[in-house]
Amino acid sequence: MSSDSGEEWQEQLDVEKLVRRIRDTVSDLRAEEIWQQWKNQLLVSTSLSRPSDSLKTEGQQDKDSEATVRQQQECVCYGLGSFSSCVSARYQLAMLLLLLDAEHIPLKDCSLYDPAFSVTEKDILRELGLTVLTENEEGKRLASKPTLFYLMHCGKALYNNLLWQNWNPHCLSLVTIIGNCFSGIRERTIERELKQDYSYISKAVDLCEERLLPCPSRLIDVFSDTAVITFPSERLNKLPSSTWTDSPEPQYQHCSDLEIILKQTPVLDSPVISPS
Repeated sequence: MSSDSGEEWQEQLDVEKLVRRIRDTVSDLRAEEIWQQWKNQLLVSTSLSRPSDSLKTEGQQDKDSEATVRQQQECVCYGLGSFSSCVSARYQLAMLLLLLDAEHIPLKDCSLYDPAFSVTEKDILRELGLTVLTENEEGKRLASKPTLFYLMHCGKALYNNLLWQNWNPHCLSLVTIIGNCFSGIRERTIERELKQDYSYISKAVDLCEERLLPCPSRLIDVFSDTAVITFPSERLNKLPSSTWTDSPEPQYQHCSDLEIILKQTPVLDSPVISPS
């Protein structure tokens, strides 16, 4: 057997081993009380955030409508981390898989990106049925349908970019975030810096509905300070139009500790000068 074949064989063994470990973690987490609490809280939050439909009738049509909404929903996960070597990241991935199942989101409709993912980790995610993004979106994903954004312990710039990209009543009403509590970010950040560098988080704190998710002490490093964040359309539609008009793209020129890996700008080749 050639060395290349041996390496491929070993990588396949590693993928299968880690897939089993992740599925074992999913089973363990499913048996924990925290999972049932998160599941209930998410279902309550997403149902409250959906716009009411005055044309709905009772009974089966309600169920059909809810099923249609669920079928259309997708998920985006940024910043999960290296789950092959980090236990916390592996638990966060297991929780994501449980949430997808609870929300009836097909695995293929969940897209993930983290610059930290190794080639093997990308293979593992694909083996699980998930979609691995190839481009660093910097969080600037427009929600064109109901979208669950799973952003566990991500930097402020990622949240801020996501909010900027969806800064209008229609798109924000389609966004559900599971991630750091915005009110907690405000408490931990100097007010002047929050308004200057992360203005969309600063404004979103008063627009959103936050429901803090429980976290047992033994999982404090994994799930602490996590909330379900939604943007009820009834609340958004009551705001003056000026709320949405001045919305420049974030630049972060004054941030010395920017907690995001920016996408690489391609270097243009030098022009070729033809001999005269």
